[in-house]
Amino acid sequence: MPKEAKQKAKLLYIWEALLKYTDENNCMSSQQLIDYLAERDITVERKTIFSDIATLKDFGADIVLSRSKDRKGYYVASRDFELPELKVITEAILSSRYITAKKSKELISKLESLVGPSERKQLDREVFVSGRVKSENESIYYNVDILHNAILDNRQITFNYLEWTVEKELALRHGGKLYRVSPWALTVKDENYYLVAYDESYSEIRHYRVDKMKNIKEIGRSKRKGLEEFERFDVGRYTTQNFGMFRGQMDVVAISLPEDKIGIFFDRFGKDIDVRKLPDNRVSVRVSVYVSNQFFGWLTGLGEGFTITMPQDVKTQYVDFLRSIVSTYSEKE
Repeated sequence: MPKEAKQKAKLLYIWEALLKYTDENNCMSSQQLIDYLAERDITVERKTIFSDIATLKDFGADIVLSRSKDRKGYYVASRDFELPELKVITEAILSSRYITAKKSKELISKLESLVGPSERKQLDREVFVSGRVKSENESIYYNVDILHNAILDNRQITFNYLEWTVEKELALRHGGKLYRVSPWALTVKDENYYLVAYDESYSEIRHYRVDKMKNIKEIGRSKRKGLEEFERFDVGRYTTQNFGMFRGQMDVVAISLPEDKIGIFFDRFGKDIDVRKLPDNRVSVRVSVYVSNQFFGWLTGLGEGFTITMPQDVKTQYVDFLRSIVSTYSEKE
């Protein structure tokens, strides 16, 4: 870069240095800023630093001059993000299964550039919190971009779907079958990213794990189907009613439970569910769910005292579900 151009970029280099190396515990003196610029082949005088700092402050930069004995110089007093906010974002990245381990480190590294050196160390420690299961599909970010574009363009898509093999590898599902759907929304459930789409071949709305989608292509002239179905569709309610995002038959299920356990259902389904008082400190709740083994497993995990009371066919299915598990162990005995 010519020297004249570097001189024009002088203010940017000063701001870069202050953002990267200063905070309330770390300052840069005028001489340190002069040295920083000299390393970039930019020569300035001390009075020029004073003038440039004033210009940055006029622009809105919160730069403070510290005159204390233990730390003298300039530092950035406030930033766009506070440390607690970045910690929340960092934790969200680490806990997201659909963000790969590699991408998690890259994103957190970028977040570290938004804080000063003292706070950066605290975010560094956050990186080592994770020993969590992560997606292995590095293309998920491109997938999300393609899906968002298809939704905005009102176009159908095609893709292959992946599944795990016993060899611990992701392989094409159904022999490489080409899926064709109309994408309508993206949502996060159980730490995974899902596409909610209308499948015309089944005349229903279905969902797909984004990290298991491959070779996604937007179909140029094919407008999306399922507008009427999706206008009646509530994505938030759909993800709440689906246990583990395993699809089943929708039904209204009544469950009897101890009154002091009602919070479990409020946390899962919200406070708008139908709750009725019963004798002996019990209540009955009515919830709309997709009836599946995953729902039965969730209910079983709550332990004793939770009883499906209606409809009878769902109650029968649940009893059969429990008996099948018990019989598996009985046969082994």
